[in-house]
This record gives sequence, structure tokens and C-alpha cells, in this order.
Amino acid sequence: MEPWFKGIGPVTLFIEDLVETKKFYEDVFGLKAVFEDADSVVFDFGNAFVNLLKSSQAGELVEPSKVAGPEAGARFQITIEVEDVDAVCEKLAECGVRLLNGPQDRPWGIRTATFADPSGHVWEVAK
Repeated sequence: MEPWFKGIGPVTLFIEDLVETKKFYEDVFGLKAVFEDADSVVFDFGNAFVNLLKSSQAGELVEPSKVAGPEAGARFQITIEVEDVDAVCEKLAECGVRLLNGPQDRPWGIRTATFADPSGHVWEVAK
């Protein structure tokens, strides 16, 4: 059976503070917004768009489910492939980013480190 989809479109992350989170993405990832309005900002990661949307505006997207806050804990992580995990971790530290874990060699053969954005979304860098 052939897939019924073309691929994954924009990933929407529900966030609490649009100004703080936008600045984090600009400073840490070195990106400029490709779209912005009063409730959201979109960044182009090259092969995917990440849409930061105020949690207060997300309810209608997930009804009848509820929007979970950062206190709910991590439910996913987004992985970015990099050439040198340790070098990226040094750059993250320069931006004031605190690692959740790593850099470390995983049993399945890759080196990783993880960190979270201001709303608690977990990002992994991996080689």
C-alpha cells in the first residue's frame, strides 16, 4: 500500500511566552522568522517549518483534547542532525542554553545531547 500522505508539514509547538520563545529560536538556532502575527511565529529549519503558537490560541486545533502545559513533562523530542555534537554543545552554552543531558554516546551508535526551549519542548542534537 502506498502512503496516503506527501510528508510531514509544519510542526506546531504550543508555547506560553511568544516573545521569549521567539528570541530563543533566533539566538540559539540563528534563524529569522518567515511568518509572524500576534499569536504565532514560524521558522524554516530547511526541511521543516516550526510554528510557535501561543497555548491560549491552540485549543480549537486539538478539541476535544486539551492543551497540556509544560508541567505535563516531555511528550516528544525533535532531533537535529549535526556534524559535531560537542561543538554544537559549546555553541549552545555560549547562548546560555543548559543541557538536559549529554553529550553522550548512545548504545545504538550515535552521539547525542538534549536541551529544552523556554516552553519545555525537548530538542536533541545527534551525529
